[in-house]
Amino acid sequence: MIVVGAGIAGVACAAELVRAGVPVRIRERGRVPGGRMASRRFDGRPADTGAAYLTVDDPDFAAVLDRWRAAGLVREWTDTFVAYDRAGRREVTGPVRWAAPHGLRSLVEELARDLPATVDRLVMTVEPGPAVDGTRCAAVALCMPGPQAALLLDPALAAATRAAGEQRWSPTLAAVLRFPARRWPDFHGAFVNDDPLLALVCDDGDRRGDGAPVLVAHTTAEFAAGHLAQPTAAGPAIEQAVRDLLGLPEPAELVHVHRWTYAKPNSGADTAYHLDDDGIGLAGDAFGRPRVQSAWRSGRDLGRALAERLPAVRG
Repeated sequence: MIVVGAGIAGVACAAELVRAGVPVRIRERGRVPGGRMASRRFDGRPADTGAAYLTVDDPDFAAVLDRWRAAGLVREWTDTFVAYDRAGRREVTGPVRWAAPHGLRSLVEELARDLPATVDRLVMTVEPGPAVDGTRCAAVALCMPGPQAALLLDPALAAATRAAGEQRWSPTLAAVLRFPARRWPDFHGAFVNDDPLLALVCDDGDRRGDGAPVLVAHTTAEFAAGHLAQPTAAGPAIEQAVRDLLGLPEPAELVHVHRWTYAKPNSGADTAYHLDDDGIGLAGDAFGRPRVQSAWRSGRDLGRALAERLPAVRG
């Protein structure tokens, strides 16, 4: 069978299939695994441009995190953020956030290490049969946002097309800002409320643990929607908004803007995944709360369901 998408949902799905003895191939359009757990290097240093952190309350996902921690891939970051709103600045506590010294993408790469993945492979069509770009397979798992899956699906695959089309997503822009020095008040991350431009700002040097003078800002969906065609052009406005928020006198020496057209599902599905009689499955964080844990669990559960359905192709 074929898994399309090597984000954490696709990798978790494929891992379950391999564990059950089902032959599987992963197709990923990007150059590396990771999906929205994305990291990009600037002068050799990674910065997270997708998901900002991990939180964990599922025992099975906690076991995965323990494995990452033992390998030195994750670190406990903080349970305290600050919030900026009309009332000013205040501290807010919540669950422990976990960060990755080498970038969150490194966690997906570790899970995918022994899996049969082909990167830089663009899938064009998923047809009845099922078939992926004309190649017949026992089943197909589409582990990506629903609007992207819908673009691949032949309309004759009515159930999967309907399930993908029901998903609604919001965009964001993620801006990496590197400054000459750390001149902002101490904080780990900041929720920015009631702002037309900023939604979240994270101290990436604190998150990474190396103290680098790097901030990563995520914009509101409304601001991002007006800049999807030319995200780089939004860089100066994002930088100025961050400087105004934190009172920074100096401009950033590096500004990189990443566009996420499908950043966050607006509402979770009632099920952990979709799997229909045509042999098409859908998985990801749209099936649950918009969290890394939800994406992993959705992919795992879809992989288990496919393994139960496909005993005849095990080998």
